[in-house]
Amino acid sequence: MRKFLVVMDDSPEFLNALRFAAIRAKKTGGGVEILGIIAPEEFQHWIGVGETMKAEARERIEEHFKVFSKWMIDKEGVEPELVIREGEKSTAVLEQIEADPDVGVLVLGACKGSGPGPLVTQLVAKSGGDMPVPITVVPGGMSKEAIISVS
Repeated sequence: MRKFLVVMDDSPEFLNALRFAAIRAKKTGGGVEILGIIAPEEFQHWIGVGETMKAEARERIEEHFKVFSKWMIDKEGVEPELVIREGEKSTAVLEQIEADPDVGVLVLGACKGSGPGPLVTQLVAKSGGDMPVPITVVPGGMSKEAIISVS
């Protein structure tokens, strides 16, 4: 089954990317994989403090996933899966795509009005034409209705 990979963060653009991925997965019989990333700067402290911070970051990701998972199941009938990785965002995304051969499309949300955003920029600049899967970039200013109509 082809999966749509979406990177979970606290941005409003994530919601657009998630909506697009859920609708496309439902229409195409695919799945959605949500990637939560624990950034290195979140745990570069003393060992004991760093481990506690990693555990708290993991719990935060899992709690956010529960909310978004319920929405996807209730609204689109698609049950996503969660993957958590540690590291720099663009590297973690590429590692996940390499690790899961079922990932067929990376879906990212672009920032509204201030350029595409750091992750979109990093992945395009870092990998360019060598990306192993297509990237769908959903504009941050796109309305729910517009996303539904193009999905």
